[in-house]
Amino acid sequence: MASPDPRGNPCGTRNASARSAAEKALWRMMSFYDTPLADLDAASAHDPGWMLPHVMRAGFLLSLTEPGMLDEAATHLRLADTLAASAPPRERAHLEAVQMVLDGRWQSACRAWDELLVEYPRDALALQWAQLWDFYRGDADALRLRPARVLPEWDESDALHPHVLSLYAFGLEESNLYPQAEEVGRRALAANPKVPWAVHAVAHVMEMQGRYEEGAAWLRQYQDDWAEGNGFSGHLWWHKGLFRLEGMDLAGAQRLLDKRLSGDALQITLQRVDAAALLWRLHLLGSDVVSPCHALLDGWDLSDHAAGYYAFNDVHLVLAMLGAGDVGRAEAWVARCAERAMSADDARRSNHHMAREVGLPLMRGLLAFARGQADAAADALYAARGEARRFGGSHAQRDVIDQTLLAAAARGTRAGIGRAVLNERLMAKAATPLTAHWREQLDAALTVLA
Repeated sequence: MASPDPRGNPCGTRNASARSAAEKALWRMMSFYDTPLADLDAASAHDPGWMLPHVMRAGFLLSLTEPGMLDEAATHLRLADTLAASAPPRERAHLEAVQMVLDGRWQSACRAWDELLVEYPRDALALQWAQLWDFYRGDADALRLRPARVLPEWDESDALHPHVLSLYAFGLEESNLYPQAEEVGRRALAANPKVPWAVHAVAHVMEMQGRYEEGAAWLRQYQDDWAEGNGFSGHLWWHKGLFRLEGMDLAGAQRLLDKRLSGDALQITLQRVDAAALLWRLHLLGSDVVSPCHALLDGWDLSDHAAGYYAFNDVHLVLAMLGAGDVGRAEAWVARCAERAMSADDARRSNHHMAREVGLPLMRGLLAFARGQADAAADALYAARGEARRFGGSHAQRDVIDQTLLAAAARGTRAGIGRAVLNERLMAKAATPLTAHWREQLDAALTVLA
């Protein structure tokens, strides 16, 4: 009889060293301290017949949203399938869920993990993966409710408990429950300061409340714990860049980009997405970003299998192309994404609907903005913004849509739309220098139109 894992879940190996290595890999996946691949290799070396390490490798690779890693993930799932007969039902359920992810059926995978957590509420792997693909799908309710359903079943002495708290904190924040989110995030960090997702959740709270100076200080407070040796550091540097932009410190944001979000610091698309988002915001505020956008594009996957894989990434690639001044290239990319989104072969994929209903309308609005068609851009972005959460990301990430809309409204005859969006912003968060900038731009436009 195989021994359970540290949380009492059925485990498909009797080898203690294999279990220990897999547990270390799980911690890495939740904490982002280095990748889990070496630990998973060690787990397989200790027990070559154990299926789960192969599933974990595949899931980790897929979580990076890199189309170029699909083949490698598929190879690990095929290996896992050859070992499935001796695996416990819980581990086979993980295999089935990760296969759904590979097939592009992200919502189905999250439902499968939900079912698994009903029976095994302390399955941290199911929690971690479901949170990531909820995030990629923009499902704020699930981000909050899934951790809430299982947290009372967890022992606070469990080393992973602070990481589960951090998942809950982020779900609370994305559900606009800011005081609760901050309290839970701080509680996670009081138990263990090396929980970057909790630092991240509280940084989101401060961003959404306009607390930009406090937010920058918050990130500095924990910087020694997240800035080195952590795969999440690039995203937290991005948050620091957002706080600088809220204070209209454009030079500071540019310095941060040059030092932390360029060159060798960008290894995967998710990191390039952050760089593109910050560069585009600088572009909207009048900075020259042509050269860094060209450099950013040099390392981006522009292959046919990448076009239309994930709408959120596609939109950010278009931002980089437009920031580089290459409208024709952006138009071609949007056309390739549209072709895939209309393909019946991809109709089962979650991204099929995300692209058709959100990604493509947003990209067309961005193209109109780049062509100087300010009113068409404002109309398209205003129409799409209400559905934007359905293509994934966070409130803070999707704010790039509103900021582009404000810029478009200030450049054409849709200043009334811009004023309405700005009013919404002012009701949601404290006024910041960035908000004052957009108010000045829109007031000037309204004066011209009067």
